[in-house]
This record gives sequence, structure tokens and C-alpha cells, in this order.
Amino acid sequence: MTKKSFIVCIACLLVSFGLRAENETTRPDILTDMPDVEVVQDSALIRLLHATIEGKRELVEMDGYRVQIFSSNQQQSAKAEALKLENQLKDKLTQTVYVLYMPPFWKVRVGDFRTVEEAKEYKKAVVEEFPALMGNTYIVRDKIKVLK
Repeated sequence: MTKKSFIVCIACLLVSFGLRAENETTRPDILTDMPDVEVVQDSALIRLLHATIEGKRELVEMDGYRVQIFSSNQQQSAKAEALKLENQLKDKLTQTVYVLYMPPFWKVRVGDFRTVEEAKEYKKAVVEEFPALMGNTYIVRDKIKVLK
């Protein structure tokens, strides 16, 4: 290596150290300058994630049962009521909450149960927790999503 190329290498190193020191002192702290972020996810995603970790990867649709907690064909208010009920219950229930539109009805159904007995047991728990739903809550046959 010649004397001239050695001096050029040393000069480049000094300049790069100077630039790095300047960047570290002038850049904002990424962790404190970011806004808080709240992650909201469907309980079905959580169940699917746990099943994937356990080695079960396939979500299949089959005949089963759900607990229906709302049904209305009042076009002015039914959709809003269904979505409001979903938002109120999705974090309080252990099963997935589904909002469905089956013309002319808006419906809110809960769970994916393989047997009517499982659905009845869950319906009983829901009515105990939310007595106001008692008059509109019943078991229905539906296509359910289960992990295979």
C-alpha cells in the first residue's frame, strides 16, 4: 500500500466516524417519538394462531351450531344495532361474534359449536352474564369454522 492510499484510507475513516457521531446526536429517539398503538384483533385470529403453534393449520367449514343473540329487519336501525352489539360483546365473550346480513334480516351470532349441547351450554352462560339478551337468544344451525 502506498503512502498516498494509506492517507486516503485514514481520512475516509475519520470522516465516517464524524458522520456517525453527528447522526447519533441529531436523530430523534424512535421509541419515544412514536405514538401509542393499540392492536385490536378478532378472537378467531387468536384461536387460529394458537392452533397453528400446536401444529393444526387448517380452518374448515362444516355444519354446526351458533347462539343467535340478535335479529332484526328494521332497515333504519338493524345494521347499526347489530354492529353496536358486536362491539359491546366481542371483548367480553370467549367465542367469535359474527354479524350477518341475510336479507331482510341483520343477525348477530356467537360461536362455532359442533354439537347442540355445547351451544346450549354457551347460551346459558351468555344469558347469565347478559340477562337483557334472554328474550332474543336461541340456538341455530349454521355453517361453522373449526380448526382441522
